[in-house]
Amino acid sequence: MKPYLPTAGLALLILYLGIQALTGQRGLLSGAERSDLLVRRERQLAELSREHAELSSRVRFLKSHHLSRDLLEERARVVLGFSDPRDYVIRVSTPERIATASAAA
Repeated sequence: MKPYLPTAGLALLILYLGIQALTGQRGLLSGAERSDLLVRRERQLAELSREHAELSSRVRFLKSHHLSRDLLEERARVVLGFSDPRDYVIRVSTPERIATASAAA
């Protein structure tokens, strides 16, 4: 039995390494998963690139030598919560307010 133990151990090691070569994280059968991940990451990169371009253009218009009064006024209204007296403001009830109002009635 002793002469077969190293052979059996080596056979198990070869079997283990063969299974890992096929099904492991970087195995031959996981190529489709890596391709799907690559496609998702490329989509995410394209989305972030568009967002970066949009933010860069907004920053360019907020600099002092290219100041856009409309963009500055819009940002001030959003941040400060103010509106122009000539603006029409339409208040929309949120679902929480509707639920609270119906529960109180």
